[in-house]
Amino acid sequence: MSWTNERVELLKKLWGEGLSASQIAGELGGVTRNAVIGKVHRLGLSGRAKTSSSSAKPRRPRTAAPASAAPKKPSQQPQSIGATALKADIAPAPVVQAKPQVEPIADLVPISQRASILTLTERTCKWPIGDPATDDFYFCGRNSDAGVPYCAHHCKIAYQPVADRRRDRKVIAQAG
Repeated sequence: MSWTNERVELLKKLWGEGLSASQIAGELGGVTRNAVIGKVHRLGLSGRAKTSSSSAKPRRPRTAAPASAAPKKPSQQPQSIGATALKADIAPAPVVQAKPQVEPIADLVPISQRASILTLTERTCKWPIGDPATDDFYFCGRNSDAGVPYCAHHCKIAYQPVADRRRDRKVIAQAG
C-alpha cells in the first residue's frame, strides 16, 4: 500500500472531521490504524475537530475533597482467619510471623567449592555471594542441573511459586 495524493487528502479530510485512526483506516481500506497514526504524525496534523459525541457531552468540573476531613485511622480490631461467622464467641488466635533463618555466608559454601568469574562453567551454580566490590566476593560454584543456572539450594530461593510470593507479600503488608 502506498500513500497516493488522493489517499493523503482523504486522510486529512477525515482527520479534520474528528474520526479516529481506526475509523480512518476502515474508510481508506488496506491500511492499519498504526499506519494512519504514523502518517498523521509525519504530516504534522495535530489539531482536529471534536467528534459530535464528545462535543455534545459537557464535562463536569472536578470537585475537590474537603480539606478539613481528617484521614481515617484503621480500626484496631483483631484480625481473624477463616470462617469468622462460626467463631463469633471465640477470640481470634494471635498471628505469629515466622522469622527467616539466615545462614552465615561462610557456612553456605565450602571454600573448596567457591568459584570466581573465571572458573564458572555451564554446570556450576552462578549464585553471587557477598559484595562484588570486595575481595571476598565469589559465586556458589556447586553443581547445577542442566539448563538451570543455580544449585538446588539456590533454585529454591530464586524460583518461588506464585502462591507463595503472594502469601509472603500479604504477611509483610499485615506486619508493616
